[in-house]
Amino acid sequence: MARVRDAGIIGAGGAGFPSHIKTGSKAEMVIANGAECEPLAQADQQLMMKHPDKIISGLLLLMDATGASKGVVAVKKRYKASIEGLSGAILGKENIELFLLRDFYPAGDEFVLVHEVTGRVISEGNLPLSEGVVVQNVGTLFNICEAARGIPVTHRHISVLGEVRSPATFRVPVGTSFGDVIAMAGGAKLNEYAMIVGGPVMGKVTFDVSRTVNKTLGMLLVLPKHHPLIALKTRQLTRNIRLIKSACTQCSYCTELCPRYLLGHNLQPHKIMRSLDYGSVASPDIITSAALCSGCGLCETYACVQGLSPRQVNMEIRAELSRKGHRHEPSKNKAKARQEMGHRKVPSERLLRRLGLEAYKEVAPLRETSYAVKQVKIDLSQHIGAPAVPVVEEGDTLRQGDLIADIPAGQLGAKYHASVSGRVQRIDGDEIVIEAA
Repeated sequence: MARVRDAGIIGAGGAGFPSHIKTGSKAEMVIANGAECEPLAQADQQLMMKHPDKIISGLLLLMDATGASKGVVAVKKRYKASIEGLSGAILGKENIELFLLRDFYPAGDEFVLVHEVTGRVISEGNLPLSEGVVVQNVGTLFNICEAARGIPVTHRHISVLGEVRSPATFRVPVGTSFGDVIAMAGGAKLNEYAMIVGGPVMGKVTFDVSRTVNKTLGMLLVLPKHHPLIALKTRQLTRNIRLIKSACTQCSYCTELCPRYLLGHNLQPHKIMRSLDYGSVASPDIITSAALCSGCGLCETYACVQGLSPRQVNMEIRAELSRKGHRHEPSKNKAKARQEMGHRKVPSERLLRRLGLEAYKEVAPLRETSYAVKQVKIDLSQHIGAPAVPVVEEGDTLRQGDLIADIPAGQLGAKYHASVSGRVQRIDGDEIVIEAA
């Protein structure tokens, strides 16, 4: 749909893939991903509770665009209020149904989700479309519904949790600083703290409150500066490799619990760890299999009894392979999930305890009140693809929703719009700073 492209919609729950590409695909089924599998995450749950009709409208629009005859909303059984709202929204729509998931991590991974809903396995190097399925996050479907009304993406729903006085979910302008959203949540309880940008398992650590909310960010977790999870996530790669060489016992737990391995992919993290000591004799296939890693983080946060990080090693190898132009070719062989998969799903509650985050298990209710911000800094490369090109100049006066950056000609990309009314204060590389009126 042209309106999806014009609205600047990118995947709200993942890496930020431009959504207009998916709308141009042909599929048998569209799955609305409402699993929100990260522990403590609540933005999608709140959205499904408050705006189920918009999510279902977005789903119907995407089904129409892709020619899909069936729509499925995948949501965890424990999201009772969300299920109630969605059930009402699909009444009379015979081609849409709910699929209730067990509460495990990572239920929201699209490879895992497709297998749960359809029983089909996406083979190595392929995408859900290879199985006739398009997967789209519920937040993205909300934005598609808005786009049909001519409303571009200017705001993001984000939960602010942890060491804050009033945990809540807010609808804030894209480009709002972390300092501002923490202030909306009543401020931090601590003088010194760290922030995990995204969920506690896959998110990254920052100490910089001037960083900003983008179109894909659904959660900001504020933790004590010296929390064990912060220590794990900020450990240097060189130190991790030294620890692996001295402490890895080759127990293979990282492999036995790896979602990709359980789906039948040839990814065995313990063998990649072993290759750090025996790299010269390791099979090249072992090293390149790191490209199959989803980065879910179960290996480092739950599986490894020594507190090592196979994920960090895999991500570094993936990045190096990408720099060298390596691409894991899609497999023509039909993958088959391993029979033990059903018994090795990690319960979210158990993972939460392992992470030491039980104290932060609070409801973060949705507050859609307008919050005044003095300025926004909008990153023009929040998506997969080439950075957007500014179409405004410093000093220009803008209204909320005005186009500020466009897709480079002939390249994969996304558009960006002013998230507040005001004046363009600065254009600095791939960032546009708008001073609010």
